[in-house]
Amino acid sequence: MAAAGAGRLRRAASVLLLRSPRLPARELSAPARLYHKKVVDHYENPRNVGSLDKTSKNVGTGLVGAPACGDVMKLQIQVDEKGKIVDARFKTFGCGSAIASSSLATEWVKGKTVEEALTIKNTDIAKELCLPPVKLHCSMLAEDAIKAALADYKLKQEPKKGEAEKK
Repeated sequence: MAAAGAGRLRRAASVLLLRSPRLPARELSAPARLYHKKVVDHYENPRNVGSLDKTSKNVGTGLVGAPACGDVMKLQIQVDEKGKIVDARFKTFGCGSAIASSSLATEWVKGKTVEEALTIKNTDIAKELCLPPVKLHCSMLAEDAIKAALADYKLKQEPKKGEAEKK
């Protein structure tokens, strides 16, 4: 008896769903409903997407991920001979907040020295993008990616053991 009632209820619900008017897809888009306009702007118009030559001595690459949500972020910096970051690129697999955090991070590191870039904090990124608490891990990933790229760059600047012995 209960099974028959449940079956009728499912059929009635599916008939109602099929006959109900549907909203256009653009009115249901997640970025428009769930994200702040700054996040939507960076998501729809990401800055500095791409890659730099990771084998170059003046390019640092940071690759970080968040196992909890599956976001993966690669951020690269290119540093001139004076220690100033002249270019930055990113590739991110993740939600709109992760992409926006990466995009903003590349904008902020450009023009800074390596030491100045280390002062960029996830809280600053989150505040600028108006990220809700549930998306703070995205700004943390961006900070971690910056630090990882800077660490990789610094590592490449150290003389290799063979080179140091030759001098």
